Amino acid sequence: MFAEITTGPRKSKRAALLGLGFGAAASLLALQSAQAFNGPTAINIDGGPLGPLALTGGADGYLYGLSGTGNSANYGLLGTDKATGAEFLNGLIQVQKASGLLQFTIEVGATNALILGGKPNSTSVQTFSTGPLYAGYLTLAPTKSLSISAGQLGSQEGYESGVDWNNANLLTTDIFAVENSQSRGIEATYTVGPVAATIEYGDGFDTGVWNFVQALATYTINSNNVLNVFGATNLGRTGPNAHIYGSATTPYNQSFVGGYGPYYVNSTMLGAYYSYTMGNLNLVPEVQYVYAKPDAILARASGDLPGKGLYKFSSNFGAALFADYQFGKSDYSLGGWGEYFTSNGSDNWFINQGAQGVGISVSPTWQDKNLFVRGDVGLLHLTKFSNNGSRGYGNDGGSRNQADFVVEAGVLF
Repeated sequence: MFAEITTGPRKSKRAALLGLGFGAAASLLALQSAQAFNGPTAINIDGGPLGPLALTGGADGYLYGLSGTGNSANYGLLGTDKATGAEFLNGLIQVQKASGLLQFTIEVGATNALILGGKPNSTSVQTFSTGPLYAGYLTLAPTKSLSISAGQLGSQEGYESGVDWNNANLLTTDIFAVENSQSRGIEATYTVGPVAATIEYGDGFDTGVWNFVQALATYTINSNNVLNVFGATNLGRTGPNAHIYGSATTPYNQSFVGGYGPYYVNSTMLGAYYSYTMGNLNLVPEVQYVYAKPDAILARASGDLPGKGLYKFSSNFGAALFADYQFGKSDYSLGGWGEYFTSNGSDNWFINQGAQGVGISVSPTWQDKNLFVRGDVGLLHLTKFSNNGSRGYGNDGGSRNQADFVVEAGVLF
C-alpha cells in the first residue's frame, strides 16, 4: 500500500487521547507529544456501576495543493492527476474507563494520514479487520506498576501518531510510513521508577497471523528529558495471502499482504527517539532502521523474480528532527521537522526501490480550546531515484521534487 505512495492508517499512540489510567501511563510517557498543540480534553461521565468514564473525540479535514502530479494519461509517481482537492481526515469518539482493577477503552471512527511524498486519500471504516472499531481493549491493572491489555491495540513503533492532532505537523515522514499500525494482540507494561517497558505480542499489521512482537522502553530522566527505544520483529513467516490493511477503495477482506508488500510484515525494526523540552520549545530527534532478510519460501509464494524481492536483503533507514514551539501564552504555535531517508535493495519501502531523499515540513497552528486551524508546507527532494529505473514525479516521471500545501481545520472534545 505505501509502496504505491498512498496513505493510510498508522499508529494510534492511543495514550495521547487517553491521558488517564496506569494502563496508558507508559505509552503516554513514550509519546511526549507536541507540547504546543493540545489534544482532546476528556469529558467526565458517571458510568454508574462501571465507575467514572471519560469521553473524548475529534474530527478534522483539509484542503490541499500538490506539485509533481501527472495528467490523465501519465500519472507519474504520485499516481494521480488531481493537484488540488479536499479530504476528510479523522473522526474518532472514545470512551474509556481508566481506574480500578478492570479498565477498558473503546474508540470508533475512521482515520487517515498524509505522508510527505504521497497522495491524499479518503478516510475509511473498512481499513481494519474490526471495521469502525479503531481501538478496543480490556486492561487489567493489579498494581501501580503492572498492567496487561488485550484487544485491538496501537503500535509501539515510532514517535509520530496516526491521529494527526497528536502531532505538531499534519504531514508525516518516511519513518512513519514504514511502521505498523493497529493490530490485535496482548501487551504488558511494567514500570520501575523512571523506567517503563511495554511488550506487545499479536498479529502485526492486522494480518490475523499471531507472530509479531513489539517492544518499547522509556527512561524518564527528568521532566525535560525522556529517552525512548523501540523495536519489532516477526517471529515466524506471514504469507502473501494473509489479509492486511484496507482502504477507501479496497476493503480489508480484499486487501492482501502480497499486494501491500510481504517485506513489511516479515521485517525487523529498531529505533529510538529523545524528547527534550526547554521552556516553550520541544525537540525530538529520531532514528529508525527496518530490514527484511532473504526468504526463498516467501519469495516464491509472492511471485518474486529470481534475485528480486525477498530473494534478497533489503532495508530502509530514516532520521528526523521534530520541533514544536509555543509563542508565549498565545493561541499560536509552530511545528516543523526535517528528514533524511534511504532504501536499499529491490523492495519498495518508500517512494520506490532504492530511493533516497530529504524532506522538510513547517506547520503554523492556531488553537482556541476545542477549535484548531493549521497550515502545512512540505517539500520532498529525491537525491536518488531508484536502482531499477522507477519513475519520479510529474508527467514524464522525471522530477525529483514534490511540494505539499495544506490547510486543515478541526474540532476536539
